[in-house]
Parts: sequence; C-alpha cells; structure tokens
Amino acid sequence: VVTRDDVEKSLKAKWQYVKDKEQLLKDLRSQIEETGQRLSVKQGERDYWLEYKNVGSKTQANKIMNLEKDIKEVKDDLHRATEYYRNALKAVKEENDRLLERHMKLSKEQAPENAVRYLDKKSRREIEENEWLKEEVKIYQKEVSDLKASIQLLEEENIGLVTKLIDSRLQNLRV
Repeated sequence: VVTRDDVEKSLKAKWQYVKDKEQLLKDLRSQIEETGQRLSVKQGERDYWLEYKNVGSKTQANKIMNLEKDIKEVKDDLHRATEYYRNALKAVKEENDRLLERHMKLSKEQAPENAVRYLDKKSRREIEENEWLKEEVKIYQKEVSDLKASIQLLEEENIGLVTKLIDSRLQNLRV
C-alpha cells in the first residue's frame, strides 16, 4: 500500500532530479556559449592573419594554417559537444517521461483503493458483496461447465447403448 506521503516524497524526489538535470543543462549551455566565444575570437585572429598574409608575409603562412586547423578543431569540438548535449537532453526527457508515466500508472492503480477508503460503510459493504457475488458466479459457471461435460458423456454413452441394442435386434431378426 502506497500512501499519499510516499507519493509526495516520490514526486519531490523526481522534481529534484529534474531540477538537477536542468541545472546540468544550464551549465552545458554556458560551456557551449563559452566555446562559441572562443570560436569567434579564433575567427577574428584568422581574419587578421589572412589580411596579414595578403599584404605579403609568407613567413606567417604556417601560423595561419595552424590557426585555421585550431578553428576547425574548435568547430568540431563544438559540434560534438552540441550533439552530445542534445542526446543527453533527449535521454533526460525520455527518462522523465518514463518516470512520469510510471507515477501516473501507480496513481491510477491506487485511485480505487483510495476511493474505497473514503466511502461510507454501506458503500463498502456493497462493493464487498459485489466481489463475493463475482466469485460465486465463477464457481457456478465452473459447475455448469462440469455438468455440461458430464451430460455430453452420458448422451454419448446412451447413444452407444442404443446403437448396440438396435444392432442386437437386427441380429435377432436375421436369425
């Protein structure tokens, strides 16, 4: 039997779990923003070095290539992090939906018990009598099916005996 307090504790625990996950998502979003800022800084550096390269400095060409590689790596990291956090968010949402579904199912199962608990004695008595009558009906239905089966066996036996009787009379007539 699950009490209202148990259900409330369960709900509080679930809400705390959701809040923790939301805080985690906020932290992850701030990391994504920080990575985006780093990306814009790197792009600014790249633009500067591209302009410098166009002016005629060939010695800095390797630096520019390295910075472009860094920018590409940062973009790749951002893409992977975004994908990871998107999948994590999806998993958290699915988990929350599953937990909510389970809680709703438990609540639905407990609703009749709670409703019966708050009924008056007469209504409770009627429900108990109804349950008893359902059991009695099952018992009587089983007895009826047993009797039908025994009737069918007796009818088959009678048909067999009548067939033997007719056969023996035909034999007597032939003799």
